Amino acid sequence: MRELTLRQVEVIRAVMIAGTIQGAANLLNVSAPGISRLVKHTEEGLGLRLFERRAGVFVPAPEAHAIFAMIEQVHRQMENLNAAVGAMQKGRDFTLSFASAPSIAQFITARVIRGLRTRLPDLDIALDILKIEETLDYLLLERGEMVIMSSALDNPAVENTPLGEGRIIAIMPEGHPLAAKGVVSIHDLVRHPFVGVDRADPYGRILARPLEDAGLNPRYAMRGRFAQTIVSLVRHGLGVAVIDEFSVAEVYMPGLVRRPLLEPASITAWSVTKRGRALSSFAETTIGLFRRELARARARDRWDD
Repeated sequence: MRELTLRQVEVIRAVMIAGTIQGAANLLNVSAPGISRLVKHTEEGLGLRLFERRAGVFVPAPEAHAIFAMIEQVHRQMENLNAAVGAMQKGRDFTLSFASAPSIAQFITARVIRGLRTRLPDLDIALDILKIEETLDYLLLERGEMVIMSSALDNPAVENTPLGEGRIIAIMPEGHPLAAKGVVSIHDLVRHPFVGVDRADPYGRILARPLEDAGLNPRYAMRGRFAQTIVSLVRHGLGVAVIDEFSVAEVYMPGLVRRPLLEPASITAWSVTKRGRALSSFAETTIGLFRRELARARARDRWDD
């Protein structure tokens, strides 16, 4: 044997510090005979005397002083390495950059970041809110690791991974006649001023699907680009709408009434990443938290009575 292993370095240093085999065993929380055998094996393998035995005390041999100095350096470097690993485990000195569609960002993404903060208190998080047309550049230029979207991106340069499915639901202002119903039909909704997202937008097309499936082509009283805008318009009494349940996933939303649709329709949340890019462990943890929070939002059924 011509090379020392890290385990041998650890044992030799423990004997050097403790001065006895038993003391080294106590430091390392192992048996004394195992320490004794490893020291003997190491000396025989190296062809060097590392310790002098004086009345049961192990004293570094004069010719081994240089080796012990190097062992101390190795130990300090291992301590530094372990400290760096510990810092990384908490997210220190790393920036997680990702983006979210507005429909998911307000409630679901906020809950995910809260979960990340609990697990990784030192992680630096850079969150962007993107429109769909901004997503491709964001990913291909590697400004962030992923984008959480309410529709998949049709481009061979990216990969789409489904994270969870939610319902399309009806929303109306408090006091609206439809609020008295437990379940609302799309045919009832279109009899009232209707607020929506332009169908040219992928998100708008998803929201319009239950209308199209019912053979309806309503005239929008007004249109907005983002889910938050639709919710605000409805809350202020300017119409009724259909929306994905992730956009209204808060338990209490004063001024707004949510009702399931008689005609079921769904929406899928996606993680979109640059094809071939390896994700950090922090990004993978974030994706797992999105799966959990989306499932919780889907399971939560505590809407307005």
